[in-house]
Amino acid sequence: MSDKHYLDWPFFEARHGELARSLDAWAAANIPHDHGPNVDDECRALVKSLGAAGWLKHAVGGEYGAGDAIDTRAICLIRETLARHSGLADFAFAMQGLGSGAISLQGTAAQKDRYLSKVARGEAIAAFALSEPAAGSDVAAMQCNAHIDGDHAVINGEKTWISNGGIADFYVVFCRTGEAPGARGISAFIVDANTPGFEIAERIDVIAPHPLARLRFTDCRVPLTQRVGEAGEGFKVAMRTLDVFRTSVAAAALGFARRAMDEALQRATSRKMFNQRLADFQLTQAKLAQMATTIDSSALLVYRAAWQRDQGRNVTREAAMAKLTATEGAQQVIDAAVQIFGGQGVVSGQMVERLYREIRSLRIYEGATEVQQLIIARELLKDVT
Repeated sequence: MSDKHYLDWPFFEARHGELARSLDAWAAANIPHDHGPNVDDECRALVKSLGAAGWLKHAVGGEYGAGDAIDTRAICLIRETLARHSGLADFAFAMQGLGSGAISLQGTAAQKDRYLSKVARGEAIAAFALSEPAAGSDVAAMQCNAHIDGDHAVINGEKTWISNGGIADFYVVFCRTGEAPGARGISAFIVDANTPGFEIAERIDVIAPHPLARLRFTDCRVPLTQRVGEAGEGFKVAMRTLDVFRTSVAAAALGFARRAMDEALQRATSRKMFNQRLADFQLTQAKLAQMATTIDSSALLVYRAAWQRDQGRNVTREAAMAKLTATEGAQQVIDAAVQIFGGQGVVSGQMVERLYREIRSLRIYEGATEVQQLIIARELLKDVT
């Protein structure tokens, strides 16, 4: 069992500790640790289970969610806890939040009523479609476009690396609409999965399996009532959504690291070598100490950023620091756990082997480590005139 003393930190209120402990108990009883061959079906089942139990309400803001506003600390605690139990369960929760986040933040009353209640109950699966083959970190290079034809937008182009691609019921799609050059000429539209002109062009397999796809739009007509926010404000919508959930990516990494620490401690205290435990070797102790220090350092940055956002503060720099430190740190912690397991650590299906695959993508998606470094430096330089 992972250390829970951090729940007493001043970043949290009593309700946050209750939430984390309740979810931990629920996850232990309801989330399978082994993934079967059909990841799509498993992901759908997890969304339904999380929705039925009420956990998805925390991913949705407003009257359809768990409170008036999205509670960043709650989202982070949920992601950390789910990640410690199952990477796919964390993914299922996170994508419900990210996929519907733009609607929670800037959707119309009609859009919220149509989509958010279903998302919160686990009855509709959401997806966030921003990345393209030539526009990942560089959002301004976006080529997917939409032109206005009467009371509809007509979308043409592709999106790729779209999580929940192939199983989502709707996608929040970001397109170039040309109101201004660069990032200022992008708009966001909700595209239902059954809209004519929309198709799944390719399913993408990655080292930690989850639903992922390349999307294609061919004269895909979407009513203007499906636009999220004003015309040309799609980049702002995307960045506001990512600002909410970027810190939670760091929290998921923290959950993976805590699970790796649990596994390493169990292995080190049970494995016999040369008439003593592996844990009795000073080299092992040094490795465990470094792992624990890395985890606490990451946790402090994660929950500082989450607390600050819940106070209404701008957390661009703090969220970037949290994501950079937690994801890179988790990679180091998990690698150390694999080393402690020795040959068993690289056997397919071992928990530390699965964690090793799970953590790698977190250093890339929702802003790669190098992008976080640029963001931090840019924010620092703003204060130097």
